[in-house]
Amino acid sequence: MTERTFQELLEPYAFANGAALKNRVVMAPMTNFAANPDGTVSDEELAYYERRSGGVGMVITACVYVSAGGKGFPGEFGADKDELIPSLKRLADTIKGQGAKAVLQIFHGGRQCPPDLLPDGQTVSASAVPAELPGGGQGPVPRELTDAEIESIIAAFGETTRRAIEAGFDGVEIHGANGYLVQQFFSPHSNRREDRWGGSLEKRLTFPLAVLREVKKAAAKHAGPEAFIVGYRFSPEEPETPGITMAETFALVDALTAEGLDYLHVSLREFWSLPHRGTEDKRSRIEQIVDRAGGKAPVIGVGSLYKAEDAAQALNSGVALVALGRPLLIDPDWVEKVEADRALDIETELDPSAQERLVIPNYLWGAITNTPGWMPVKG
Repeated sequence: MTERTFQELLEPYAFANGAALKNRVVMAPMTNFAANPDGTVSDEELAYYERRSGGVGMVITACVYVSAGGKGFPGEFGADKDELIPSLKRLADTIKGQGAKAVLQIFHGGRQCPPDLLPDGQTVSASAVPAELPGGGQGPVPRELTDAEIESIIAAFGETTRRAIEAGFDGVEIHGANGYLVQQFFSPHSNRREDRWGGSLEKRLTFPLAVLREVKKAAAKHAGPEAFIVGYRFSPEEPETPGITMAETFALVDALTAEGLDYLHVSLREFWSLPHRGTEDKRSRIEQIVDRAGGKAPVIGVGSLYKAEDAAQALNSGVALVALGRPLLIDPDWVEKVEADRALDIETELDPSAQERLVIPNYLWGAITNTPGWMPVKG
């Protein structure tokens, strides 16, 4: 029996703006908790990215905060001031030096930020509604943002885009997923406002679309004739009631594609996961989203695609690109093995003795190995 070559994963891809990728595989954004205390990228982080940037066509970095009040993780690297541009350039150069496009994920954590990481210790959000925690209970009550503060955060997304361009990144991805601030404004759970920023579904779209417009404006102004990629990542549903449904997700897809952007990135833990509410269609969320995007923007899919066969099957759903997060933590040579017709050699379980070989930063390694169920681990 001959081994499949999975050539479909290795085909080049070009975005509508002309930016070209060498293949269809993307490194998904993953927080690694390894930045220096001043927000600069650490040598440990650079080594981690260098180890994983050689095979994939594009690397989407861990998220960076656009303002100090939006820092969401310990050890998160920043992009909220010009002094950090040299640090960002080191990262862009490291990724691009391995042959991949470098995309900076930009974000504000909103009510999800740990208060002890914030300058004034106060989380903020669309409304003063705490997050529901997965294990039960609630997070801290955020302060509702003022109109002027909202405008300032929108401007910060644009300024961070400028810094990404000056640092040499090939694009940015707006982080509108996983319950962070951009999603908080779209969600009926976290946005209870009755002004221009909230109330109706249309008004809850105001902030995400304003961020996208500001990012696109900065790209047009500062990237010049270069093909600069602007993407948007979103979570298709929320478990909370009220919360985002598939019907509202479709409205978001419609609004984003009407504005124009280079790709949509669907944040899923399981690629083929099924919808819960807001659609009568029984197909997977990703298939319905691809249909809704209707060719107006390519879709990136992600979620537990550990084997080459999994990723190849995912492409059959209609997504343009597949993103690998945990699979590249487990096996940084995932793409290279496909290229060498060694797909059966891809490791699909984490080797608990291989931190050094896998070049995984200490804090992230601790988080992985102390969080049962995060990813498959060799017994």
